[in-house]
Amino acid sequence: MSRDATPDSRFAAKVFPSPNHGDRKRAAAGQEGGPTEDAPRRPDMLILHYTGMGNAGEALQWLCNPVSQVSSHYFVFENGHTLQLVPEARRAWHAGASHWAGESDINSCSIGIEIANPGHPGGLPDFPEEQIAATLNLCRDICERWAIPPERVLAHSDVAPGRKIDPGEKFPWRRFAQAGVGLWSEPAPIRSGRFFARGDSGQPVEALQAMFAMFGYGVTVDGVYDEKLEAIVAAFQRHWRPDKVDGVADASTITTLRDLLAATQEARIG
Repeated sequence: MSRDATPDSRFAAKVFPSPNHGDRKRAAAGQEGGPTEDAPRRPDMLILHYTGMGNAGEALQWLCNPVSQVSSHYFVFENGHTLQLVPEARRAWHAGASHWAGESDINSCSIGIEIANPGHPGGLPDFPEEQIAATLNLCRDICERWAIPPERVLAHSDVAPGRKIDPGEKFPWRRFAQAGVGLWSEPAPIRSGRFFARGDSGQPVEALQAMFAMFGYGVTVDGVYDEKLEAIVAAFQRHWRPDKVDGVADASTITTLRDLLAATQEARIG
């Protein structure tokens, strides 16, 4: 993709090419999204990131530096200015080691958007309105053109819990879902009561793990509330119950997860 190429999305101002991409790999035989012929795989997932760097220009240069071995399809500045770095048909290197709904090569089945924001290392500042509006327009366009379902619009932290925490709990997922991008259910109120936390074990924990696995998280259903499950619970909270992110599966977290599972099943049936 050259600098004078036309962006895939009309909401990208221009192309600023990164060399960090490759062919999309085929899905396993019979797996959703897997072609029956030797044809490029279609992306069916959208992953949102923050850059986690204090300077947007430096973040952009890093994503375009062959030494970094990282990239994304799009980059959104604080003022909403949007660049395309990698063609949508190509496999950008944005998700790293990740997992969702049985898929372990998220880069091959997704489109990635980097949003310039210092993130947690920089105090997690609010995303400017111009940036959010531009990102929403871009996401809506991508989802419409590729028919990406709401339940497959995810945070980097969802597909790599514990390893990644972006775009963070301040990202306006509710607003995006209300505009048709992503899945949302109003979080259940946070109240006192029974909860599960690291160190717990038994059938209730196993049932909780099964719910998270059904939703899409890469969790082992073994009945042990370990560090990995704690990270998955925190990732879920960061996206869908952001008022309290502590990795503890309280009633609010479990009820919100149940409601989202129901909404996902209803969308698939409908």
